[in-house]
Amino acid sequence: MTEAVPAKPADDGALAIICGGGTLPFAVADAVTKYGRRVVLFAIRGWADPKRVVDYPHYWAALGQFGAFCRLARREGCQDVVLIGSMMRPAIWQIRPDLKTLRLLPRIFGMFRGGDDYLLKGVAAIFEEHGFRLLGAHAVAPEILMPEGTLGRERPTERDNADIAKGLAFLTAASPFDVGQAVVVADARVLAIEAAEGTDSMLERIAQLRQTGRIASGRGVLVKAAKRNQDRRLDLPSIGPQTVEGAARAGLAGIAVVAGSTVVAEPAQIGAIADRAGLFVLGLREQAVE
Repeated sequence: MTEAVPAKPADDGALAIICGGGTLPFAVADAVTKYGRRVVLFAIRGWADPKRVVDYPHYWAALGQFGAFCRLARREGCQDVVLIGSMMRPAIWQIRPDLKTLRLLPRIFGMFRGGDDYLLKGVAAIFEEHGFRLLGAHAVAPEILMPEGTLGRERPTERDNADIAKGLAFLTAASPFDVGQAVVVADARVLAIEAAEGTDSMLERIAQLRQTGRIASGRGVLVKAAKRNQDRRLDLPSIGPQTVEGAARAGLAGIAVVAGSTVVAEPAQIGAIADRAGLFVLGLREQAVE
């Protein structure tokens, strides 16, 4: 029996991938290449993995070099753009603007006065005003999305399911405040909320709290979900092997995310790590979280 191949996403010339850290940019590049579309990586210095970037057509980019990106992307025939990979929100002083970016600085300053979703929507608008089409990574590589069900052998208990439900309810309620996309719940108690530090650092904080005896309740669950009304081309929740390792160090029972709207890096490795750690990784149906 042959494996089903996803329908080829629509394409229009080469695809520009602006890539941060982690393995996801390369998973997207490989998937798009499999469909026969050319990719060009614009790798962010200090974040993208230089050992991996060299395997693809690429340019190195610094934050604030929007004019250089426009020139190079047009030369390569790229109208479609995907932003993918981990990168912490920069401080405004970390931007090294070229001339085009300098002209945009007053607007960029305003975009920094809000949450990450507000900032990313502003960035998307700038790209589109300059003739680019911003796409979600899942639009060009649908196989990177979390499937429904579990990766690995473990399944959540009734107590875990109750914690998952509370975590999803919390994230829905917090959406208007444009904070993080993750929460840790144990025995119906919210232990941590993701903010500027990101998921990995939040899990490290839980591990430290357990080590110092500040958390005495049960194992708990990491729950991740996109914000309501979020532009899903930008910053969908994601998990990877590092997330599972962090959840294991934090003593959690498992991870629950929304199937079809969560990006998953290296699912086979995730399942293997989860099995070794004895924790579950669950993809929930979208309807179940509405």
